[in-house]
Order: sequence, then C-alpha cells, then structure tokens
Amino acid sequence: MTHTTPGVASAQELPELACYGLAGHSAGPADLVGEVREAERLGLGSVFLSERFNVKDAAVLAGAAVAASTSIGVATAATNHNTRHPLVTATMATTLHRMSGGRYALGLGRGFDLLFDVMGVPRVTGAQLADAVGIYRRLWHGEAFAHEGPAGSYPYLSQDSGFDEHVPVLMMAIGPKSLALAGRVADGVVLHTFLGDETLARSVGLVRESAAAAGRDPAAVRIWAVLAVVEESIPEELRLRKLVGRLATYLQGYGEVLVRANCWDPADLRRFREDPLVQGYAGALDAVGTTEQLTYLRDEVLPAEWLAASATGSADACARRVLDQLDAGADSVVLHGATPAELAPVVAAYRALRPAGRFDALPTNPGWAR
Repeated sequence: MTHTTPGVASAQELPELACYGLAGHSAGPADLVGEVREAERLGLGSVFLSERFNVKDAAVLAGAAVAASTSIGVATAATNHNTRHPLVTATMATTLHRMSGGRYALGLGRGFDLLFDVMGVPRVTGAQLADAVGIYRRLWHGEAFAHEGPAGSYPYLSQDSGFDEHVPVLMMAIGPKSLALAGRVADGVVLHTFLGDETLARSVGLVRESAAAAGRDPAAVRIWAVLAVVEESIPEELRLRKLVGRLATYLQGYGEVLVRANCWDPADLRRFREDPLVQGYAGALDAVGTTEQLTYLRDEVLPAEWLAASATGSADACARRVLDQLDAGADSVVLHGATPAELAPVVAAYRALRPAGRFDALPTNPGWAR
C-alpha cells in the first residue's frame, strides 16, 4: 500500500522556496520546532535539515520537523549512507514518510573523506551511493534479499513484504561526476552554495543530460539551487559570519572542489589558504571568526566575485537574486544560511516579483519535480 500522492500540488504558497533548519552552527536543536512553524507560516514549501555529529541527528530533527508541521516538505540534506546500516536508514525514511503523509525526502551526500578516516568508516564513492539507493528502494517496495555490492555485503535484508513506498531520494552534488550520478539515480538534486550563475546553469544542464542518457525524463528530476541569503537588516557581525565566514569555511574544508566547479582561479585559493590568519586558525571561520577577522578576509583576501555568488543587500535585491537562480534553470531554491524570521522581508519582496502560475504544479514533497 502506498502512502504518497506525488501528483498533488503543495499546500504551501511558495513550493519553489525552502530554507534550512538550524542554519549553520547551533547548540539548541529544540529551536528547530519554532523555525519550522515560522517557515510554514511564511508559506515556504520545504525545510532542509543538515546533519552534524554533535546535536544535529538527521532522524531526530526530521521527526521533530514533521511533528511540528502540517504541510511543509521536509528533507534530510544531507546524511551519509555509510554511517548507518541500510536497514536502519531505510526504516528511518519509511517512518518519516508515513508520519508526514508523503512530505519527506531522504537526502544523501558524499561527505568528507578526512572525517570518515578519523571515524573509521569507509569513504563514500559514487558506486556506493548508487548501490545504497538501490537497496533502499528495494526495501521500500517490499523485497527481501541478500545483497553483495559496493555499499556492502548483507546476508538478508527485509522490511515488510506489504511495502510499496515511493520515498524520494535527493542527492547533494557539486562536481561533474556527482551531478551525472544524481541525474541517473536521484529524484531530486541539491546543488552547492556559492555557485555562480553560469556554473548553476551548467550544473543543471549536466543533471538533465545525464537523466536523459539514462532513459529518464529530465524534467522529472527536481533541481534545487542553494543561495546564501544575507539581507541588509541583519546586524553586520552576523552578515559577515553568514557570508564571509561561511564561504571561508567551505574553502577551508574542500576549496578545490568549489573552485573547480566555478572555474575560479586556483591561485586565489592558494593565497587564501596561505594567509597567516587562515593558516593559524583553529576552527571554522563561520563559527568563531571575529568581526575584524572576517572584515579583513572580505576586504583583503577573498575575491569579490566569489562573495557575489550570493544574495545580499535589500530585500528586493535578494528576491531578484532568487529569480536569477530560477532563470538559470533551477526548479527551486533553498534560501541558505538564514532563519525563517530573517528571511521574512525577502519572502515578502519575492511574492511581489513571483511569476504567476509558474510553480503551480510543484508538489509538497521536496524530492519530486513536476
């Protein structure tokens, strides 16, 4: 028995927009409940939930988001297949799928090799991701089977022979191989923050081409742009943290990937990493960077072009940058790095600019396209 209605349009006013719950670093996971309710009140179509190994467990957060809401889509974006047994992940997704009435989507990503090394779990490969998705889908459709493949060896896997669930799978992607993989196997794709407009359009094209080559309907893969939104009414220190600090933290962790994706100059990345402030820095710059340090990085180190791959300034300017993402080919946009309360002026401005009728067919679940 299926518990989804993928053809039903969203009850939310703005199904093409989403936010992240507990954006950035948070010590108070209970804050998510109020954020989800505020996001739903604003009319946002979905809330995305990242996972961090401190107080951001994917299953707990998604359960809280589902329980605190009635119509908003809920997406795990992302967890990693290698940190849970496939039966545990499949069970998490089925539970959330039924609890929410089909509003949940499971998002998977590659994660960080160095983190997995110190955790003592295997690094994630594209072959493993594709294999894991196949395992989940077989379980969701009531199969019982033994499995041997890139995702592992399992003597026996089964949930319930009566299952016939379609839980949408999102995939996080930035490089060409990950984009192509997502086009082949995922229901939806979540791109990376700080992609330039040309890079966004190129990424959308890669996903669509890969889907078509795999014999899939390219338009059936829902592609989410992720746009850092830092509206001018936010205090300056927080604006710096959300924009400069966030980009700098990405560059600290996997700068090569982001620079290659945007065709930025690798020499600028070397200059950033060789700067004495960055070399001697202990911790993530978006978490503990001071106003003075972040101002220095903005004015003296980071290219203005890199920071411009975002939405800043007035609420109207930010709303127009959202439209730029949609015009570049994205189906939907995650407004990243800001709480629903901080996004309220941007959402109001966007409503005044929103193309009438363009998104009427978007469904509630963030994993499905038209």
